[in-house]
Amino acid sequence: MSSSTAVPGQSPIAETAPQSLCALEPRVPADRLVAEMVPPPRFDAVRFDTYVPDPDRPSQTEAVKVLAEFAGGLGGAHASGAGKRKWFNKKPAPPTGPRGVYLDGGYGVGKTHLLASLWHATPAAPSLKAFGTFVELTNLVGALGFQQTVQTLSGHRLLCIDEFELDDPGDTVLVSSLLSRLVEAGVALAATSNTLPGKLGEGRFASADFLREIQGLSSHFRPLRIDGEDYRHRGLPEAPPPYSDEQVTRAAYATPGAALDDFPGLLDHLARVHPSRYGALTDGITAVCLTDVQPVPDQSTALRLVVLADRLYDREVPVLASGRPFDQLFSDEMLNGGYRKKYFRAISRLTALARDAKGLVAQ
Repeated sequence: MSSSTAVPGQSPIAETAPQSLCALEPRVPADRLVAEMVPPPRFDAVRFDTYVPDPDRPSQTEAVKVLAEFAGGLGGAHASGAGKRKWFNKKPAPPTGPRGVYLDGGYGVGKTHLLASLWHATPAAPSLKAFGTFVELTNLVGALGFQQTVQTLSGHRLLCIDEFELDDPGDTVLVSSLLSRLVEAGVALAATSNTLPGKLGEGRFASADFLREIQGLSSHFRPLRIDGEDYRHRGLPEAPPPYSDEQVTRAAYATPGAALDDFPGLLDHLARVHPSRYGALTDGITAVCLTDVQPVPDQSTALRLVVLADRLYDREVPVLASGRPFDQLFSDEMLNGGYRKKYFRAISRLTALARDAKGLVAQ
C-alpha cells in the first residue's frame, strides 16, 4: 500500500509502508510443493569445495570425500532401470548395498551445506533430484496423498531429507513407509538430523536413534559422523540485543520490502496458516521486523514458530526484533522436553538472522 505515512512523532521516512505477514494468506498448489523441492536460496551456491572443514575435526574432511564419491556413483541410469527396457514387466530387484547416507552431527557443523552440495553434485537434471526438510516431505504427502507422492518421486535419482525428525512416531512411520517404497524403486537417499543437545559428545547417539526408528531401512544407510562446534557461533560476535519498538518500526519503514508485525499477533496468524505455506508467506519479503517479542505460550505455537524460523533461515531473511532476546523464546520445560532439538535449532537460526539484521538499524 503506497503511503507517505510516518512513524508517530517523526518525519516521513518511506514512500511505502511495510507489509504485514498477518495480512497474507498464501495458497500453494501441490505442483509448486514438488517444484520447490530443491535446496533453499541460502544453499544455491554451496558446493563441496566451498565447505571449509575444521582442521581439528578430521570427520568433516572424511564426510566431504565420502559424499563426493557417493554423488559420483549416482550417475547413469536410474538404479531401478527406469528409462531402460521399459517393455519388460518384471519388477526390478531392489538395489543391494547402502543406497543412502545419514549425516550425524550437532548443530551448525555444516550438515545442510553438505547435503545441498550432494544434491548439486549428483549428475542428474534438477527435476530428477528432490531436496526438502522432513516437515516439507510430510506436507507433500498431505497435499498429494501417499500413493501420488510415491509415484511422483519414484523416478528420481536422489531424495535429500534435511532435519529428519525422530520425535513424532506417526510422521516417522509415514516417512519410513514412503522411503521403503522409494528404495524399492531405486531412489538413492540422504538425510540429516541433529544430535539431541543433552547427548552431544556421546558418540553415535543420533545415528543409533535414526537407524532404530527407520527399522527396515537401516541397511540402506551409511552413517557419517560429523564432529564440530556450531559454525554460526564460531568466531562470530554475539547476537545483538533486542532493539526498541521505535528502532524496529523505523527500520521497517526505511527498508523496501520489509514486513512489520507485532509478535503475539504473528503467532496467532501462524495458527491460521498451514505450515506448508510458511515459505510462500515470506515470498518477496526482504526483512522481518517484529515488535514485542516474548516467550511463546505453548508447545503448538512453539512448533509453528520453529517452521517459520526454518523458512526464514533458508531464504536468508534478516529478522529485527524488540522485546525479549531470542534465547528466551522457549521455556525451560520446552528446552528440556522431547522437542528440544527443534527449539535449539530455531534459537541458533534466529540468532544468525538477528546478526544479519544489524545493518538495518540506522547508527
